[in-house]
Amino acid sequence: MKPAHKEGHRSANTGWLRAAVLGANDGLISTSSIVVGVASAGMASHEVLLSGLAGMVAGALSMAAGEYVSVSSQSDVESADYARETRELKEDPDGEFEELAAIYVSRGLSPKLAHDVAREFTEKDALTAHLRDELGITDISRARPLQAAVASALAFVVGAAMPMLVATLAPLNILSPLVTASSLVVLAVLGAVAARLGRAPMLRGAVRVVFWGAVAMGVTALIGKLSGARV
Repeated sequence: MKPAHKEGHRSANTGWLRAAVLGANDGLISTSSIVVGVASAGMASHEVLLSGLAGMVAGALSMAAGEYVSVSSQSDVESADYARETRELKEDPDGEFEELAAIYVSRGLSPKLAHDVAREFTEKDALTAHLRDELGITDISRARPLQAAVASALAFVVGAAMPMLVATLAPLNILSPLVTASSLVVLAVLGAVAARLGRAPMLRGAVRVVFWGAVAMGVTALIGKLSGARV
């Protein structure tokens, strides 16, 4: 017997992957920008490190809080839909059955086959069938606020760790160009990896992340130089 064909779809990972990639990019770009901006203003090494550390901690907590609130809102909507479908199945099972069959007809099945499929799914698990086929809610796509928050915060810290390490080791006179160059390289890698995981063009993913990272660091470096010149 020919073995079953297995397909490596990425949709099961979209929730945590999106949060992790966003967190890492944000951590790298924002912390690098802070370090470059403060260093360009002519601050001492310990002031640069303190500013970067404060930005890293504040950014990680902000990412976690924002992701938790956002995904919790989605989870609340899903819970309300779950309760509504449960109530409707209890109050009007025949009407819900016909609604499910109509969905399958709209997707291309003949009325007879649609009713047969709806009957099979209803007998097995009517609520799951309605959540999946009527509302598009599945176990894979369910909102997980805590998972998204933790992934975002940890990824932010991982992304911020690189510019902080460079700032710790590099001499102050070459700190800004070194942080900028290393950050852009890592951003290119992150963008390419994220695109690869999502099966998108790697070059496009790398270029767009590097572009916005360069813009952010360039603007903060300019602000730092202007501020330093006025002191």
